[in-house]
Amino acid sequence: MKKTNLSSASASASWLLLAMLWGVLLLLAAWRPLALPDEGRYGEIGRWMLVSGDWLTPRLNGIPFFHKPPLLHWLEAIAMSLFGVHAWAVRLVPALHAGLMLMALYLAARHIGGERLAQRAALMLGTSLSFLIGGQYINHDMLVACWIGVAIWSFAASFMQGEQPDVRLALIGFAACALGVLSKGMIGFALPGLVLLIWLIWTRQLRKIARLPWLRGLALFGVLALPWFVLVHQQFPEVLNYMFGTQQVSRFTGTTFNNTRAWWFYLACLLLLMFPWILFIRPTRFAALEARDKAWLALLWIWVVAIVVFFSIPASKIIGYVLPVMPALALLAAIGYGEWMKNKDHISRRLLPSLALLAVLTGVGATVVAGRFSLKQTSSDVAQTLACEASPQDTVYVLDGFPYDLPFYTGATKPMIILQDWEEDRRSAGDSWQRELFEGANFDASAGSILQEPGVLTAAAQSPGNWLVLPSAMPHANRPAGWTTVQEGVNWTLLRSASKSTEATQHKGLAGCKH
Repeated sequence: MKKTNLSSASASASWLLLAMLWGVLLLLAAWRPLALPDEGRYGEIGRWMLVSGDWLTPRLNGIPFFHKPPLLHWLEAIAMSLFGVHAWAVRLVPALHAGLMLMALYLAARHIGGERLAQRAALMLGTSLSFLIGGQYINHDMLVACWIGVAIWSFAASFMQGEQPDVRLALIGFAACALGVLSKGMIGFALPGLVLLIWLIWTRQLRKIARLPWLRGLALFGVLALPWFVLVHQQFPEVLNYMFGTQQVSRFTGTTFNNTRAWWFYLACLLLLMFPWILFIRPTRFAALEARDKAWLALLWIWVVAIVVFFSIPASKIIGYVLPVMPALALLAAIGYGEWMKNKDHISRRLLPSLALLAVLTGVGATVVAGRFSLKQTSSDVAQTLACEASPQDTVYVLDGFPYDLPFYTGATKPMIILQDWEEDRRSAGDSWQRELFEGANFDASAGSILQEPGVLTAAAQSPGNWLVLPSAMPHANRPAGWTTVQEGVNWTLLRSASKSTEATQHKGLAGCKH
């Protein structure tokens, strides 16, 4: 990896490239409705945090939701307070983290191999599906991937400064680990630690660990990461056992959760998320490299292999889990492309931009397809009717399902009443939306009143100001009596109680109503 120094104009062009790639991401983020269940779930948790004013306890439909720490929800609430409640505002949170991941890769690659390599690596990451799709998807994955990458780059650069690690870079690494923990829990420090430990052993630098600024670093980590855990534990004593024991350790070791995949699943994910650039990654002849280059290349390969193997161990596998390795893959691809282009003057210099255009068009196509698929699941059609016809005091009942995106689109400030045979669900429900709700209700007895039995619909049908949402696929013969159908939507049907009061009609309209 011969380091090349180019002009300041070239550096300015690089920053312009980063801005353009991030701009494309922001455009794609405004192109489709919420995807279900993830985007409906996490978008609504952030919206509820904003409207309720409760910034301590993440809640889904008013019920505590402690699957993950709250950084995503905090930032969502801030974004919606600034830009309004809509999908683009919520997607700005993962998009900002994708932009930070891209910038960190550019800075690291420039430090390792110079401006030209950094431009190429940034272009490859910024046109990949991991950036263009993963960077706009509302969940915790891009957040933790970003902070894991920042932590690895920072600590590695700190160790590479000499026998004494660079204090400033190390402290950035500690801060990144703390934000990773607030993003998605223990993997925020466990994965950087795993990668760096293997790398330090491989490169015979393990002695440098003792020279890190541990006191200042752990103090910084504690100030950033621990206060929320302490406060929420005081209010809900069992929350840490649930969040770390059930939702992280048990999911890693268990075999009863959703998304069971074959061992090779993540290899296919890497090919898809980094296509076409991954085709340029090639084995490196370490013997011909200088010591510095050997160390950096070893880091990149260990980064990829260690994290892919780590997430391949559980039976449950989700594509977003491999986002943390994308910066390393992009840099390996950029290095491999440079090696491949040597002595190939006959190949057009337009190859790189042509492939980048192809990759961007693939991202656009994937966004369009995802949008059309989301329309087959959304409740946005009946949500608009409900938002304009209901009043804030009305009660919405949901039977035989859970429309994650309904309250987000209506702007409701009152939880929906979810009707199920909850006693049976507690005995037999697997890794499902029912379990999300009744396990959350275990933390808050008052929130448990949101989960009721279908028998309450008989009385509710006779009272004004009540609405019922049920799957459109439910046969009419199975629908509760006494309710008037308002709208047969694509996926959900909206009904209202038979009697309406004059007062209710005078004060109708929720925040999501668009006249």
